[in-house]
Amino acid sequence: MKAIRRAYLAAACAAAALAAGVAASASALEFRSVGEAAAVLYDAPSVKSKRLYVVSRGYPLEVVVVVEGWSKVRDAGGELTWIETKSLASARTVMVKVPLAQVRERADDGAPVAFQARESVILDLLEVAGAWLHVRHRDGQAGFIRAAQVWGG
Repeated sequence: MKAIRRAYLAAACAAAALAAGVAASASALEFRSVGEAAAVLYDAPSVKSKRLYVVSRGYPLEVVVVVEGWSKVRDAGGELTWIETKSLASARTVMVKVPLAQVRERADDGAPVAFQARESVILDLLEVAGAWLHVRHRDGQAGFIRAAQVWGG
């Protein structure tokens, strides 16, 4: 009876550890940006499948799963599509999702505004600093933006 109880307890501990690992990996989002001048998003992992959209360089996408050279991704609108993995860059970008975002000189709401960015503007992600992201505009201006104001952070 003790052997059965030990086996049951060991199985329960293994299941709990597996569930914790799955939950931890599910909460760690992977974002990548489009690395090519233009990339096609498909409805299935094949160039023979239906072409849905074309996205430009720098567009941030959340990688959901990678399968044999293809990545299932989620865009800023929440739509799930497929892209050839080779079209993705490791460089991270974010896209402004509010009408007008204030990018500040420091990660502080009281800091002076470095610049403003309109909705759908793509910014290079330099560093994650808690609820703030250190970003750079393609024109060279840099500063800190609230993570809640962008997609891809």
